[in-house]
Amino acid sequence: MSNVEKTVTYSTENTYLTQNELTSKTKNVWLIFHGIGYLSRYFVKYFEGLDTEENYLIVPQAPSKYYLKNEYKYVGACWLTKENTAIEVNNVLNYIDAVLEAEHIHEHVNLILFGFSQGVSVATRWLAGKKFRCKLVVLYAGGIPNELTASDFNFLDFTATQIKIIYGDQDEFLTPDRLKGEKVKIDTLFQGHAEIITFKGGHDVKPEIVEKLLD
Repeated sequence: MSNVEKTVTYSTENTYLTQNELTSKTKNVWLIFHGIGYLSRYFVKYFEGLDTEENYLIVPQAPSKYYLKNEYKYVGACWLTKENTAIEVNNVLNYIDAVLEAEHIHEHVNLILFGFSQGVSVATRWLAGKKFRCKLVVLYAGGIPNELTASDFNFLDFTATQIKIIYGDQDEFLTPDRLKGEKVKIDTLFQGHAEIITFKGGHDVKPEIVEKLLD
């Protein structure tokens, strides 16, 4: 007896989080992708030091939920796995499109793209696929997907878009070999225009670094 794996298309529903209010005084809209194991409502705490009047935060929620540490108490979430990745990427990008369509972002604001850990893979795929003009792209402690090429980012004007790469010098997930490979991808994709920022610490978000990103 043989198995046949088939696919279907169906509608689904997911939450996302916003913080502060989108008004005429808003200068920056942040599109923030959390890392694996987070929920958006907990991840947003790292951005509480930003000026509430000038910054509007949109924090999409990774769709795949699971219980952490086998305790059946705390819930985390994951964006993608190695299983059916192409289909899942397409689903995630469609979800992000729906979020932005619902938010009706004003054209006069600065769009800031922020990805942490696994969120980096989502942020870069979205940027490459949708080719949005961002004021600032922050890739924090994560890996850039191998399928992305320099041509995917040719639309960027590096005089108008800043690229900042951030990671801790004791990050257990960034081994020397992996870090070397990521630096090659960063130089290739962003043509040497990315600013690399390191800090003393591991695989975590430093609120004090987030607060200085707009300086």
